Amino acid sequence: MRALISVSDKTGIVELAQALHSLGVSLISTGGTAKLLADQGLPVTEVAEVTGFPEMLDGRVKTLHPKVHGGLLARRDVPEHMAALETHGIDTIDLLIVNLYPFEATVAKPGCTLDDAIENIDIGGPAMVRSAAKNWKDVAVLTDASQYAGVIDELKASGKLSDATRFALSVAAFNRISNYDGAISDYLSSITFDAAAAVPARSEYPAQANGRFVKLQDLRYGENPHQTAAFYRDLHPAPGSLVTAKQLQGKELSYNNIADADAAWECVKSFDVPACVIVKHANPCGVAVGKDALEAYSKAFQTDPTSAFGGIIALNRVLDGAGAQAISKQFVEVLMAPSYTPEALAVFQAKANVRVLEIALPPGGPTAWDKGLNLTDIKRVGSGLLMQSADNHVLTRADLKVVTKLQPTEQQLDDLMFAWTVAKFVKSNAIVFCKDGMTMGVGAGQMSRLDSARIASIKAGHAQLSLQGTAVASDAFFPFRDGLDVVVNAGASCVIQPGGSMRDQEVIDAADERGVVMVTTGVRHFRH
Repeated sequence: MRALISVSDKTGIVELAQALHSLGVSLISTGGTAKLLADQGLPVTEVAEVTGFPEMLDGRVKTLHPKVHGGLLARRDVPEHMAALETHGIDTIDLLIVNLYPFEATVAKPGCTLDDAIENIDIGGPAMVRSAAKNWKDVAVLTDASQYAGVIDELKASGKLSDATRFALSVAAFNRISNYDGAISDYLSSITFDAAAAVPARSEYPAQANGRFVKLQDLRYGENPHQTAAFYRDLHPAPGSLVTAKQLQGKELSYNNIADADAAWECVKSFDVPACVIVKHANPCGVAVGKDALEAYSKAFQTDPTSAFGGIIALNRVLDGAGAQAISKQFVEVLMAPSYTPEALAVFQAKANVRVLEIALPPGGPTAWDKGLNLTDIKRVGSGLLMQSADNHVLTRADLKVVTKLQPTEQQLDDLMFAWTVAKFVKSNAIVFCKDGMTMGVGAGQMSRLDSARIASIKAGHAQLSLQGTAVASDAFFPFRDGLDVVVNAGASCVIQPGGSMRDQEVIDAADERGVVMVTTGVRHFRH
């Protein structure tokens, strides 16, 4: 057996080569890797000796040769292929270990020049990988250090690799090439060529978008039983995102479970204090903060106990036994938390169908990267995509503008900030009543902002919650004073909204007339 080794990232390569040598595998390698292996006392033949040609053009040409690709592509079961190898003095290559020039890492560096990017586009590596992967029945190809140990173990156990292993390695190799080429396309089609610019200007949205996703699982069906579905993750998922969850127990997640779980998790991550979010059909039906998970859940559940039935519950703090006992009294589809005490897990073992997910919160404050938020939102339309930067705006008190004569109290400011955070995750048109770190009524997804306001107050009535003295958040401006009158009539004492309407002054005057506080944010949070 012969192995050709040509790697940019040398992690684990010496140990792999030593293991292969101990198994009687002959080693071939390119310049830098060959020197490394020889320095470790391993017998290695340089590719230049195999091809009869030196590496040239600053290493741009070294493996693009029939004695390399013939050895990789020849089918052992085709006599004519083997005869051609013998005629031309070409030996077969049975194992290829290649990782590519670090193009992705290079272009991710601030100040990357176009020349740097171009020089890190690998040519010979992908060509060899494609040759070996195409001929997977006879050749095994390793493209990542994570594959080394498994291959060595199998070779030690049986002296060869199974068809299933070689095929899996082939698929992984073609996926790697696809991702590599996609990254090159993304970069090159995002830059504006300017011969005078050392660092090219880059567009946020490349001329060709090459989405790359990895399937996590097939799903039983989609939103409805007649639809097929599967769950994918980003090639490089953000830390603390739903796709990193570990399911500890329960039935298989459904399409709708995953969609709702994502809505709940993204919302609860936005709070720096203990919080609970209960989601039903993509909308929060109860959100609250408290001293711990139990208090936060108890307050969130009070908002809308009817809608919470069969809901998705997300917590941003460890769930203990007392909290689990409280949650177990309701029917819950999915439960998410950063961690659980043994007592909490014991409670849900008696409810085997409850899907219990553990998701580690990312470190840091409420910013896009630190909280593991998506940087881009994508929506499918007929034969196309809409792409936008994700709505990761974080409001601070300094951003607020008090537009009424009446000034907010500290308690009102707390309630307004809480209401605004929740409204960001409610489908438009969104009206959210809050008080004391708890949602009191949520109106979502209506064609009219008036109807959302009315529904929110109706929901509060059903839950027997008083809206007197509440703070109200509106995800977009009030186009007329009638929406303001509805929330004030329901009991609101302060309102937070973006502002920006042609009738802003009319609405502000109405707030002064009604004796309520109004603050504007200058930021809208439509969520469709």
